[in-house]
Amino acid sequence: MERTQTIVLTGGGTAGHVTPNLALIPRLRERGFRVEYIGSHTGLERSLCEQANIPYHAVAVGKLRRYVSWENLIDPFRLLQGIAQAVPLLGKLGASLVFSKGGFVGVPVVYAAKLKGIPVILHESDLSPGLANRLCIPVATRVCVAYKETLDLLPARAHGQHTGTPIRASLLEGDRSRGQARFGLTSGRPTVLVFGGSQGARAINEAVRELVRLGGTDLQFLHVCGPGNLEEKFEGRPYYRQFEYLHDEFADALACADVVVARGGANSLSELVALHKPAIIIPLPRDASRGDQIENAEQHAAKGFGIALAQSELTAMRLRTELEALIAHSEDFIAAMQRDAPLDSAATLVDLIAELAKPTC
Repeated sequence: MERTQTIVLTGGGTAGHVTPNLALIPRLRERGFRVEYIGSHTGLERSLCEQANIPYHAVAVGKLRRYVSWENLIDPFRLLQGIAQAVPLLGKLGASLVFSKGGFVGVPVVYAAKLKGIPVILHESDLSPGLANRLCIPVATRVCVAYKETLDLLPARAHGQHTGTPIRASLLEGDRSRGQARFGLTSGRPTVLVFGGSQGARAINEAVRELVRLGGTDLQFLHVCGPGNLEEKFEGRPYYRQFEYLHDEFADALACADVVVARGGANSLSELVALHKPAIIIPLPRDASRGDQIENAEQHAAKGFGIALAQSELTAMRLRTELEALIAHSEDFIAAMQRDAPLDSAATLVDLIAELAKPTC
């Protein structure tokens, strides 16, 4: 008798390496797959999976830092330890396929899958592959990418496929009227939604609050500023609402937004395009990242989806100028996003998983 096939998801370190996996899970379960998640002991992926009641297993992880640290001497041993832990774990779970979204936690799981002859699908959301995925590409069965242009950056032997990035279905269920009532918004003012990723963004927070303090605009702001970043003196200001984090309410916040100010995380950009939200993208600078957000932001702007603004050029007055331009030409940005017909990424990926998954007897 054939047993239910088990799909092991992995990836973590940031929400961007987890949320696309979470978006796949309902579709996988609808197709009759059992889903398990392998992550690190303390990474963000653990708490997100526990909140979603997803079976979770932890292995050792090496961070593979790009800077000088004594821990770089230990990390290769952590990686080997993680592989040694993942090999029997994949056997115990009866894994038919491993789907890795990236991040260093995926490396030991992917190599353990290779040792056990289990198919591996990698997914890369950024324009250029990150270090963890670059390490895994040589042993992957298929490399799925969000951008068509990324296919040209893969090694010749990589089995690349353009699939887009899976979008959380809940984001498509936001309601503008419900959100305006929930957040106390004025229907006659353009709404600017501001968010800087799961930890917020200090530079963006400061520029937005300075713009609010200066006043003189007809805008209203929904500001998701990150944990610990609320400013008491801004509580109760007209046309400004601040939140550390939005969970289920985020869909309604997006539905209310006429325009968005955000970082250049690939998953966020995919969500904004799917929802046709013009945006000012302020990527992490190169001294705080590998430059992936800069590439993403430039690509986003080049396609006519929004405006890219370097953090070094960010001031309250520059932000005001760019917001005015974004709102004035919002119909053009929306039209460009509508012409870029999105793939049903979740369905495409689940079909591919079903095709490549190892039979279970």
